[in-house]
Amino acid sequence: MVHNTRVRMIALACMLAGLIGSGYFGTRITASSGRHGLSYTDTAAENDPPMVALGVAMGALRGVFVNYLWIRATQKKEDGQYYEAVELADWITRLQPRLPAVWTFHAWNMAYNISVTTHTPEERWGWVNAGIRLLRNRGLRANPNDMHMHKELAWIFLHKVAGFTDDSNQYYKRQFAYEWQNILGRKPVIDPERRDRESVIQQYVAWIQPIVDAPSSMSTLAERNPRAAEIAQAYESMLGEQPGHRLLERYTLHTELVAAGRIEAIKDSAGAKTRAFIELMDRYPPGDDWDDLLNHLRKRVLEDEYFMEPVRMVHVIKKFGPVDWRMPAAHSLYWGVRGTDVGRMEVNEHNAESLDFVNAYRLVMQSVQDLWRFGDLYYNYLDVHENRQAYMQMVPNPYFVESYGSMLEEITRVSGLFEAERRAYRQYSAGYMNFMRDAVRFFYRRGDRQQALYWYDQLRNFKGVNINDTTFIDEVSLPLDQFADKQIYDSMGSPQVAVSEVYGALQGAFTQGLLAGNVDAFNGLWEYARKAHAYYFSEQFRNVVAATNGARMEFMDRDFPFLAGNAFTNMIASLRYDEAELLYGNAPEDLKRYAYDGLSIRFKDFINEQHRLGNIDVDFDTAFPEPAGMAQHRAEFDRKMQQRRENNIEGVKTD
Repeated sequence: MVHNTRVRMIALACMLAGLIGSGYFGTRITASSGRHGLSYTDTAAENDPPMVALGVAMGALRGVFVNYLWIRATQKKEDGQYYEAVELADWITRLQPRLPAVWTFHAWNMAYNISVTTHTPEERWGWVNAGIRLLRNRGLRANPNDMHMHKELAWIFLHKVAGFTDDSNQYYKRQFAYEWQNILGRKPVIDPERRDRESVIQQYVAWIQPIVDAPSSMSTLAERNPRAAEIAQAYESMLGEQPGHRLLERYTLHTELVAAGRIEAIKDSAGAKTRAFIELMDRYPPGDDWDDLLNHLRKRVLEDEYFMEPVRMVHVIKKFGPVDWRMPAAHSLYWGVRGTDVGRMEVNEHNAESLDFVNAYRLVMQSVQDLWRFGDLYYNYLDVHENRQAYMQMVPNPYFVESYGSMLEEITRVSGLFEAERRAYRQYSAGYMNFMRDAVRFFYRRGDRQQALYWYDQLRNFKGVNINDTTFIDEVSLPLDQFADKQIYDSMGSPQVAVSEVYGALQGAFTQGLLAGNVDAFNGLWEYARKAHAYYFSEQFRNVVAATNGARMEFMDRDFPFLAGNAFTNMIASLRYDEAELLYGNAPEDLKRYAYDGLSIRFKDFINEQHRLGNIDVDFDTAFPEPAGMAQHRAEFDRKMQQRRENNIEGVKTD
């Protein structure tokens, strides 16, 4: 009897302890799950598949059901049944939206596994973009403070789109530039009088800042600018569409057609909505009212559709350099920076080891490095719109050289043990040393000896040299000329080096040669650029099945005269008219033919007006006489462009 009573008392005590413990810990667990957004979906949406509704109905057993779905999804992926794996992963995201791993699994499956099973660049890009949109537009909305998801998204942008491992990467880059020009319009045209780094950064800030300052709602826009709201109402009435992403696309296309002198030519063949938009633009000509409406819509599209913060975009520009948002590396930088920012806010003594700051910061540094190597973009918007093999060239942007070096101390500090000085090999140090080698070589080849010597001195005196780098002392003991040549032979096989060598030499030929009136310098640098170009294509050029007319490693045009002519055109268009006149006057006739039409568009009206007012002595035709053979050159240029057409589709897509 006594024994039974003792057992009952112990059982009662255990029960009371359990009730008290469950009340205490249950409250804390519930509060923690709510604070960190870890609650399950407790209702099924109207369009959810039956399996999702079943999982919701299972209540406490839902975790077992989700584990079963995970096992099936993993098996389907391993068996190559990617579409079935996508469907299963979608169910899991609906049942467990707060589980980051399922979003990254789902996105990677689409961007990497499924995309390579398709046969055309269009299909591949569709799947790559679907993976990006899933992770960015849905996954990060559900998990806005997860650093791992930010890192994975940044990697897809940097590796899959900005990189060159995918056979269709050139197609991806064109489509990406097209998408973001539709959203943000053209990048800034740099004022020739303000080309120092800080001034250029401010000009890029001025590109995005009006979006930050724009009204967040249409009602607020109507209060600030009634006519802008009137344009939006007219658009909706005339085209039957809500003002939004599609209006931005139509406006960008209209702007490009006007600039190309083609708007009148397409009116007869255009669709009803395109004709209505042309009528709208005639009724409301471009001006401040349009700017206010466009900036409001850009703000809404960025925040609502792309989960991006315009104010953070401005911060990225101010901190890192003149970011062209049409570049995929710009977005890997944005999401990498946001990931490290939220990671620093979430880190504590319990999760510090699980947050991969080393690789997250590495993505930030690699993104800046990619922007320095390929951050200045020139491409033909209308050709991409027409599904043609558009001219596109990405060239080095030296404004990012300083950005890379300024990050090193901050990133080394937050990486802790992984970059500690006692380690024989530190990846950030090795990366920075390679970066400085590239900078020395680029500025040397460009003819900017002062900058080359500065970065060579930075490399020689770098305190973070890895202990196991036994050749470093011998390497940096070489004179600058020998050091720069050695870097070329050691790394000419990579597209980054090839592009910087060719364009560095061409820029040097134009500035140190033609602009300075030094024929020998021009001939030497021009010949070097030609040989470097030929060497790269003889070693690395590969045609691939999924890349249509472009090659996977074709980071510059394979036709050297065409490449050099367009490089000359892009450079001369960035100069003041007096500098452009001097450069043009010293250039050979073939380069003049490439530049003439662009110069006419950029300077003719301005120079003739200044000449009429008596501010300058010559008119446009005197300053920039038309070179002989322009008719033949235009025909040849059109023929070369036609060779680059992808689908040979005539006309403009208008609806």
